[in-house]
Amino acid sequence: MGFIKFLFINLQVAIGVALVLATLFTIWTPGETGQNPSWEVAQLAPIPTARPTIGPTATAHLRPLIGIVAGHSGNDSGTVCGDGLTEVQVNQNIAELVRKQLSASGFDVDVLKEFDPRLTEYKALALVSIHADSCYYINDQATGFKVAAAMVNPHPETAARLTACMRARYAQVTGLPLHSTSVTRDMTEYHAFGEIDPSTTAAIIETGFLNLDRQFLTDHADIAAEGIVKGILCFINNESITQVTPQPTP
Repeated sequence: MGFIKFLFINLQVAIGVALVLATLFTIWTPGETGQNPSWEVAQLAPIPTARPTIGPTATAHLRPLIGIVAGHSGNDSGTVCGDGLTEVQVNQNIAELVRKQLSASGFDVDVLKEFDPRLTEYKALALVSIHADSCYYINDQATGFKVAAAMVNPHPETAARLTACMRARYAQVTGLPLHSTSVTRDMTEYHAFGEIDPSTTAAIIETGFLNLDRQFLTDHADIAAEGIVKGILCFINNESITQVTPQPTP
């Protein structure tokens, strides 16, 4: 009887030890497939990374800006021909063609009116005001174009380069002669020169005479526009310049 009691006690101890071991095994054994112990989850958790802050756009224009003034627009007709053709019509047509060509070349373009309020402190890579000369017959030499910058200029070297580029490229593209001796104070003291920001390089061009050059300016306005565009691009891209010899005029 004592021997049976001894076996029964040992069996109870063995069962107790087995239960303890089973409990410990359950605690330390990973769960089913797809489940990780807590220490493994901590190791695999992604580390947060800082993301760059996207701020506001620096300027309102996504591309370099160029200003084009359609001479006399919004103000008056300019010179008027006998059949009713006005200078402002010619200027606006060429200005719009310039806008299209520059836009296709990767620039933003403002086509401005003659006394556009936006001219005040206007900032751009360049500003060019487009005009045309008289409808009246003057003489057989009253043909061709002319370009001028401000007589008093805060940056004379850049202004000189813009006018040189305009003269060279416009002559090359259009075939019109340079009529430089008829540059007037209305050109060198053009009002917009004193209104724009001093950092904006500006020039004014008379694209031709509306008497002897009328057919060119009306039928081939796209070529006149191309000459202006290539002059502006020559300035912006710092291209080499072939000098144009002025045609002597009386």
